[in-house]
Amino acid sequence: MTRPKVKNPRNRLINFRLTDAEYAEIRRSAELYGFDSLSDYLRYLYTSGSDVSDVKDTIPLYEVAEPEVYTETERGTIYLGDALGLLNRTLKPASVDLIMTSPPFGLVRKKSYGNEDADKYVEWFKPFAEGMKRVLKDKGSLVIDIGGAWKPGMPTRSLYHFELLISLCRDNGFHLCQEHYWWNPSKLPTPAEWVNVRRIRVKDAVNCIWWLSKTPWPKASNKRILAPYSESMKSLLKNGYKPKLRPSGHDISDKFGKNNGGSVPPNLLAVANTESNGVYQNYCKANDLPVHPARFPARLPEYFIRMLTDEDDFVVDPFGGSCVTGEAAEALNRRWACCDLNEEYLKGAVSRFVGVKPKLPKPDAVPYQVFPPCSLAGSTDDSALSNNGGFKRTPRTPKQKSMRLL
Repeated sequence: MTRPKVKNPRNRLINFRLTDAEYAEIRRSAELYGFDSLSDYLRYLYTSGSDVSDVKDTIPLYEVAEPEVYTETERGTIYLGDALGLLNRTLKPASVDLIMTSPPFGLVRKKSYGNEDADKYVEWFKPFAEGMKRVLKDKGSLVIDIGGAWKPGMPTRSLYHFELLISLCRDNGFHLCQEHYWWNPSKLPTPAEWVNVRRIRVKDAVNCIWWLSKTPWPKASNKRILAPYSESMKSLLKNGYKPKLRPSGHDISDKFGKNNGGSVPPNLLAVANTESNGVYQNYCKANDLPVHPARFPARLPEYFIRMLTDEDDFVVDPFGGSCVTGEAAEALNRRWACCDLNEEYLKGAVSRFVGVKPKLPKPDAVPYQVFPPCSLAGSTDDSALSNNGGFKRTPRTPKQKSMRLL
């Protein structure tokens, strides 16, 4: 039986090339909004004026409830509930200027705040990444503080945080603007087994911070985050500098001697995380509330909020914890939202916004000191290295045993 003729037969084909990432993104968008095929999705975009936000209310994005408003301040909102609901339902598309967050790390040993297994981390994070891209403005930024992890029972590292970065860029279409590294000078020498007992690794004191964006050109200015000049630079500015070609090949012009008010900081952020007292901690102790164990210092969100947003821009932390990001945003006159699943943590977070307006930490112009490697050469242990790479613990000497008892 022949097919009946129709008025407008679909006999025209359009062929255009896409990258794998572009194809995956279009495919994912079609599935997200409930279309059975790419052709139906593209036809809908054409007939509806390229706005799919109309279907948001009729097609569920995720089977999660929207978080509840827990409390509000002059500029911000704390939500209690699932961040997926916040990112995929509550917040409007293209409404956020900066997402500044520290998600639960992919650790081997479970923490009280609910971290995910390292080997399952990237899959777990994917729906959050989709929501983050949905709510970010084209000129907005996504900043993720994420610590590394060790493989179970071995002195080797997991690659999960690098796999996350690759997935965010390859699968979600984000651009890596610049990687930062947060060095915590006060970090304890961990993991103890590899650092203190078997002495085969060095202290793990750096977190990766991925700065990403939807386009290669998010708004940013390093003039907002200048650091003090070093003594040598102050001397150069005072006494002048002769322009010349350096052995490295860098052609240093006469503009190098211009005083710009401060030096551009490196992407190594030296911030000690030592606060054990303060309004938040004291409030939690007085009210028998748990102090969040994985807080980053306010100086980190302050740095990125200053560099990447203007006053009255919208800053979001979907894994808010004790709402350090919200506190920094409120102090810097930005609108903000934080979200967390744990109400006990939010009970303590409220203390950051009670009474007077939050204040940022006082500027700290005292530099931290890092000694060059091998600074103790000549007075260190030069005994032969173990052929088993530390696989077996070295028996302690009687002197070491007696020292341990002291």
